[in-house]
Amino acid sequence: MAAATAAIALTGVSLTCIPAAADGATARQAGAADAGVQAVTAPGIPRLPGGLSALSWMVADADTGNVLAAKSAHRKLAPASTLKTLFAVTVLPKFAGGTVRQVSSADLAGVGAGSSVVGVRQGRSYTVADLWRGVFLRSGNDAVHVLASMNGGWQTTAREMQQTARRLGARDTTVKSPDGYDAPGQVSSAYDLTIFARAGLANADFARYCSTPSAQFPGAGGTTRIENTNRMLVGSHGLSRYPGIIGVKNGYTSKAGNTLIAAARRNGRTLLVTVMNPQSTQANGVYKEAGSLLDWGFDAEGKAQPVGTLHAVSASYDGGARPGPVAAEATGAAARGGSPWRSALVLGAGGAGVAAIGLGALLTRWRQGRGRGGAGRGTA
Repeated sequence: MAAATAAIALTGVSLTCIPAAADGATARQAGAADAGVQAVTAPGIPRLPGGLSALSWMVADADTGNVLAAKSAHRKLAPASTLKTLFAVTVLPKFAGGTVRQVSSADLAGVGAGSSVVGVRQGRSYTVADLWRGVFLRSGNDAVHVLASMNGGWQTTAREMQQTARRLGARDTTVKSPDGYDAPGQVSSAYDLTIFARAGLANADFARYCSTPSAQFPGAGGTTRIENTNRMLVGSHGLSRYPGIIGVKNGYTSKAGNTLIAAARRNGRTLLVTVMNPQSTQANGVYKEAGSLLDWGFDAEGKAQPVGTLHAVSASYDGGARPGPVAAEATGAAARGGSPWRSALVLGAGGAGVAAIGLGALLTRWRQGRGRGGAGRGTA
């Protein structure tokens, strides 16, 4: 485990109100059916899609951090497995992907009844990269438990996740169960989950895992193919793959309902949409509502006026201490342009410098690196 952990420096303001609109535009606080909706209406700005039934949702520009529209963005709701984004932001930088773990019975203790699992087995050895593929593709709570055990235990990991959320400026989130499994008092919000996804996409490995449609996972007598449960990413269950989809994370529990954080990129622009607990009973409702919000966001390019902002995030090492070998390796890989969607570029393992770079510019740099056969796939 790394000897030092990453701290987060914050700037910016939270989404608290709609600013005064310019040039005759009007800020809309919708009534009855759309209570809590924040959006600016003006000639030339596309209307928000109809039929949105989610209790809370948000559309944000990942490059600028501008919130383009939202409904009840700070409403505290059960997050289900979308909370795994915060788990990954907290734990993923600590262990090299090639690290091997032989799973013990203690590692798997406490996996909740009815949990989604990838099939981790006691006594079998897995690389950290295997476990993260289990987390992102199959939403495997068994894989989360093993990684949390490596990180010092369930309660330690929950406490660190809570600290990470606060450092990121996510103040609606209370962590009780790191895998997102329903637990009394565990809540998050569309605003906070969007922050976690944006911070995660600044990590090369997070970006790669969350965008992987399928992979091989160790099984009895070899490997078995696992497929991502995000239907928007893979195009399944009657849905087509969303144009420009990057991925991120979906979730479901009986308390949370369906939840989803989706990122997509078109014409050099990356959008994030978070949807929590649609009330519609239509099949694939959470994906359809997220897709319609992404469509609106791309259609509104250059027209929609922001109603708020996400906190701008930069990463540095806490306390001035040099990180251990694993942290230095992860930081160095990031600095070499590992993630196509990074919002901040760490300049050195010593932790002194951070340069904020637009996601579009970094995507171009990443593509150029791949064309030269350079870094760009992360460290796993």
